[in-house]
Amino acid sequence: MAQNTDSIPGMDLNYSKPKIPTPNPEEERKKFDKTKKEIEKVKVFLTKKFKYILAIGILPPQAIPKFIEEEEAPEDSKDYVHIEIIIPDEKSKEIPKIKQEVLKEIQKSKEKVWVHIMTPSEIWEICMDQKFELSGAIAMSYPLYDKGILGALRVAEVHKSLVLQKFEKYVVSYVIGGSLIRGDAVKSSDVDVFVIINDTDVKRMPRRELLERLRGIIYQYVAEATQIAGVKNRLEPQIYLLTDFWDAVKDAHPVMFTFIRDGVPLYDRGTFMPWKSLLRMGKLKPSPEAIDMFMSMGDGVISRSKKTLLSDVFTNIFWGVTTPAQAILMLGGFPPPTSKELVNSFRKAFLDTKMIEKKYVDFLEKIVKTWKDYEHERIKEVSGKEIDQLLAETEDYLKRLKELRKEIEEKAQQKTIDQIYGDITELLKNILGNKSVEKLIQEFEKEYIKKSKFTNQHLRILKDVVKSKKEFKKGKSESHKIDRVRKDADILIKDLTEFVQRKELIALNKGKMVLKTKDKKIEIINANGKTFIFEGNLIKKVEEKVEESSLEELEKALLKQKEKDEVEIDPKIFEILKKEYGKFDILF
Repeated sequence: MAQNTDSIPGMDLNYSKPKIPTPNPEEERKKFDKTKKEIEKVKVFLTKKFKYILAIGILPPQAIPKFIEEEEAPEDSKDYVHIEIIIPDEKSKEIPKIKQEVLKEIQKSKEKVWVHIMTPSEIWEICMDQKFELSGAIAMSYPLYDKGILGALRVAEVHKSLVLQKFEKYVVSYVIGGSLIRGDAVKSSDVDVFVIINDTDVKRMPRRELLERLRGIIYQYVAEATQIAGVKNRLEPQIYLLTDFWDAVKDAHPVMFTFIRDGVPLYDRGTFMPWKSLLRMGKLKPSPEAIDMFMSMGDGVISRSKKTLLSDVFTNIFWGVTTPAQAILMLGGFPPPTSKELVNSFRKAFLDTKMIEKKYVDFLEKIVKTWKDYEHERIKEVSGKEIDQLLAETEDYLKRLKELRKEIEEKAQQKTIDQIYGDITELLKNILGNKSVEKLIQEFEKEYIKKSKFTNQHLRILKDVVKSKKEFKKGKSESHKIDRVRKDADILIKDLTEFVQRKELIALNKGKMVLKTKDKKIEIINANGKTFIFEGNLIKKVEEKVEESSLEELEKALLKQKEKDEVEIDPKIFEILKKEYGKFDILF
């Protein structure tokens, strides 16, 4: 390849052709040639007996110590030739049987061969655990037999190496996806890869220009990677700037959600895996605008479908029905499921909780099944009557989903306002005592607002929360108003919490004493006429004698003590302590 003279301001991109390490170093060549013939016999035997095997390869010698360490294999196994066998996930139970058969074949020869059997899911797990040296070694293994997975991994690994050698410090994540991860890759399958570039510290050129230049450089390596890897798979890289990618994630773009959900990193600097974990936890939630966008996928589906041919009808109905279902699930706090999991997820989330009627779940299941039948050409034609029936059911379904959305939003709003109201009133009761809400507001204003311990803003927020609670009960509240009250309430809750903690600390310090006995120091706390003792991890109290107590009992006494000005200590306490611990001095 000719030297590339392109440069990008702020990024060191001067090109020199990277050197890809050969998976078979010269010093291992003789051993490899000696055993290759015997391993070929093993390969022929295995592929005839277990036709589902996806790939067989010889691991690079330089990677063997890592695999030995990973599997806790004997130290002398480093001198063996290590072969890996990849089988489908659904055949994982066959691993002991395969291992037994392959060991029998190996024993027929006197070659030292060590066998590793794994599934694609185990390879992806290695990547998820960021053990990229191991996944890279698997990708660069010498292929004895391959239905497509090794070749696809190899071309991606080579391309990744070329990209990282060019501008490693700017690459945030290099992720594979598509058919390779789904488990249906063949030798001619495209290999989908995503490259995310950190553009947050590049300031000397427009971001659009930066993206185009990066694309040009990364695409230059596609042909070179394919040639080095020696495969027919076409690499399909998609390049994103980190800022653009994050904007798409915030807007819940379906492509990004699918990429995060299904993608597997071949390289990651602590960015992709946290996103993946957050998505699984349901923490990556769409904005109201994104929900509106997803819900709108159903709008107009009826009029569009009536004007299209059979293929368009099924496509429009499938996406018009399933996409709003995914949006509703995300709105309810659930991570977006795959199409295979959609019906079960929808059923558990809404039918099992009695939020939707069974006929709508049955309809969703019917649409998913019809789509699969159409895809596999089990449906070749459909009557106008059947289309009309599907459209009528779709219209009813979409109408019900919009009602369900309103119910979910109202429940979320109710939970929010109840939580805020409960937290604030509980904090005020800690400060002012157990009184009605009206009394709490009056005393808060009299004792704390007018005496400038809190501001008028705090009083306004308090009254807004109480007012919003009443309005919500009457059905007069609006979502944007609830959101504003929630944000304001955070200020009041934070300041009330700090105030309560300060009062507790004052009450704690007011009654705190340290006694020194002959051989140790004892910390005691007096609160609400009671005396508590700390001995290591134990909390005791002094009644007629020293008895066991609890943190809960101490906290109750401290809460009551906050309302009093003075700490009362019964002189008899010191006599009881003297009997229990002997003579002591009061340090403070």
